[in-house]
Amino acid sequence: MRINKYIAQAGIASRRKADELIANGNVFVNGLALKEPGYDVKEGDVVEVNGRRIAVQEKKIYLALHKPAGCVTTVKDDLNRPTVMDLLSDVEGRVFPVGRLDYNTSGLLIVTNDGDFAYKLTHPKHQMTKTYRARVAGILSAEKCAKLRKGVDIGGFVTSPAKVEIIKAYPRSTIVDITIHEGKNRQVRKMFKAVGNNVQELHRTAVGSVRLGRLAEGHYRKLTREEIEYLKNC
Repeated sequence: MRINKYIAQAGIASRRKADELIANGNVFVNGLALKEPGYDVKEGDVVEVNGRRIAVQEKKIYLALHKPAGCVTTVKDDLNRPTVMDLLSDVEGRVFPVGRLDYNTSGLLIVTNDGDFAYKLTHPKHQMTKTYRARVAGILSAEKCAKLRKGVDIGGFVTSPAKVEIIKAYPRSTIVDITIHEGKNRQVRKMFKAVGNNVQELHRTAVGSVRLGRLAEGHYRKLTREEIEYLKNC
């Protein structure tokens, strides 16, 4: 952030007045009098105006993003694949995704710059539920649903009981909603594989009671005040 904007957002003076303060030698960065009016304040910089340290309170950002399949849930990708950050290029401020959706999974992804908020949503002790709609190969029998509801071994880890609801059965595939609260890598895919039904498509529809709804793929919206308070207090 440009130094005059930083001073203005800290409530010290207007941008024009901030430029005057810089010209008069009243602004120090990291203990040195600032000589560059175009200086960009970096993370970790100590800014002082008239001998008093100032700071900008970062505005908290809370977004719901409809992640498409075919992009990764990272800030940067070593393989140069599309990332969710490409969809957030017009967001003012540095944000990051909360948790992950794998490359081929679409749906609701929470994005924020609030580290405490992200920690609460992802820490296992808070048991935040996530709901997915899956298309799986073959018939998902009542017996298989019972196994998923009880918990299945996905390779050295037995899942907690899941909520499972058949939406529609086809001759060669089944549409099913599943709700879990854990977040193991590719967990839902591994759960269905454990009962003999490979996932063909996977889409996250909700985090807790926050739903994706009609949000278009690749687009984002601000979380409502009620949604933010709900997620903070779960």
